[in-house]
Amino acid sequence: MPAPRDPVPTPARLVQSPGGLRSSHYPGRLIVFEGLDGSGKSTQAHLLLKWLSSRGYRAFFTEWNSSDLVASIIRRGKKKNLLTPTTFSLLHATDFADRFERHILPPLRAGYVVICDRYVYTAYARDAARGCDPDWVRNLYAFAVPPDKTFYFRVPVEAAHKRKEASRLRIKYYEAGMDMNLSHDLTESYLRFQGLLKRQYDVLARTEGFQIIEAEQDIEALQREVRSAVRPLLGGFPKEEVLVHGT
Repeated sequence: MPAPRDPVPTPARLVQSPGGLRSSHYPGRLIVFEGLDGSGKSTQAHLLLKWLSSRGYRAFFTEWNSSDLVASIIRRGKKKNLLTPTTFSLLHATDFADRFERHILPPLRAGYVVICDRYVYTAYARDAARGCDPDWVRNLYAFAVPPDKTFYFRVPVEAAHKRKEASRLRIKYYEAGMDMNLSHDLTESYLRFQGLLKRQYDVLARTEGFQIIEAEQDIEALQREVRSAVRPLLGGFPKEEVLVHGT
């Protein structure tokens, strides 16, 4: 199938109807955390891992961009600002494919609870926001299996930005959408691009059946909500060890 043309930056198209993840018949459980940077999803994913560990459940943690296969290529491309929307999409799809085959599928087959800090929906949102054809992006990830539970940590863009500032982590070029020429100002471009991502996630939440977590609550309240939603998935699970990848 032909790749999408690299777009002239325009307002992003919204993602379309649910697409083609194959059904899962593995004994494990797949739990996904999605949301904007600064939404608190990563903190909650790690807290869930610790909670499962404390109760002896076999669990495995993995995160976006954790494959060694193409990580250095992606880093070099980002550092030199060489990535077009299409190459950005293809490289991340390659990274995810390796991560899926090496670090998601094996523990699912072995009956583990797999916790993913970002899954295919990150690509759906980011690539569509950059103008790639949503159906083409979904086809890239058609080999993946649907999660048993996907949490979407919904937070206003301004609140996510304040958390980013409080963390003192530098806003990066692609994170701010500077490649899209939304603004010459880094902060303004960041706010606009994150707004586009939020629109994509809001649509995905409806079409894909995400459990929406209003992420401006305190950490303890958020974790209680996450645990309450996960408990029904744990019936009959063996309890032994916790594995961690990509931390």
